[in-house]
Amino acid sequence: MGEFDLIERYFKRPATRAALGVGDDCALLRPTPGTQLAISSDMLVENRHFFADVDPATLGHKALAVNLSDLAACGAAPLAFTLALALPRADEAWLAAFSSGLFALADAHGCELIGGDTTQGPLNICITVFGEVPVLNGKSQALLRSGARPGDDVYVSGTLGDARLALDALRGALTLPPALLAQARRRLEQPTPRVALGQALRGVATAALDLSDGLLGDLQHILKASGVGATLDTSVALGLLAARRHADWAPGLIPVEKQLECVLAGGDDYELAFTAPPSARDAVQAAARQSATPVTRIGRIELEPGLRLVDAQGQRLSGQFSSFDHFA
Repeated sequence: MGEFDLIERYFKRPATRAALGVGDDCALLRPTPGTQLAISSDMLVENRHFFADVDPATLGHKALAVNLSDLAACGAAPLAFTLALALPRADEAWLAAFSSGLFALADAHGCELIGGDTTQGPLNICITVFGEVPVLNGKSQALLRSGARPGDDVYVSGTLGDARLALDALRGALTLPPALLAQARRRLEQPTPRVALGQALRGVATAALDLSDGLLGDLQHILKASGVGATLDTSVALGLLAARRHADWAPGLIPVEKQLECVLAGGDDYELAFTAPPSARDAVQAAARQSATPVTRIGRIELEPGLRLVDAQGQRLSGQFSSFDHFA
């Protein structure tokens, strides 16, 4: 099977939202009048971002999900994406499963594949996604990292830390009961992009980003861009570990320090962290209900620079938690 047969069989579909999709040298997008394009790229590399034996259907899901999560953090509605795919060989069973997982998520969000590239080489997946953000009265409604202000609440969506639990278990660094591992592994391999929440937070949140490398490291980007600091309540954050609510969870199964490491610095969560003023608490909860996405208030933005961690009694924690960095 040649390169163009591969594309024709597994990745070519009729264009619906694009003016011209897969098949020509360039795709043509037709943005909705009164919107801006939001664009983001992410790359997944075998043995760096996923295990070699991962289910190709879940890999197809995750490859697009991590990009949709960037659109969610911007408050953008998905429009289309391109796919650059390096393959060791043209394995038809693998391609059928991968494209099935990819298109299932794409269809769920009305995001169509409009082009890309394929080549032979070590397995590598690079997706560029395009979304739309409204412009009202000449002002973009995009959520940015630079709008947090002292006094704002700090929120996160969904759950945190379970992807890191799964990763450590799969690497043999800790042991989890099989059912609990299966739940955590789904969070690692099939994250849920919070696209609906991001759009519902337009005009409500003052700043936002998606959590890919860990809460503490990613939140620092908001603090730096906004010129502020923050204090986080680790006792609340610890409750965001979904594994703690599993039937097989038992006290002492995972040391608290390890739980905190997973929640605060684990990475691969693809949830949203965002800020909003206390006056918007009802609006934040309305956005959560509208998008069917739970959100939790875990801290406060402050004028003093830096990121401080406190326990349930308000006492400072001295532990060091390092988020993921590809080149650290």
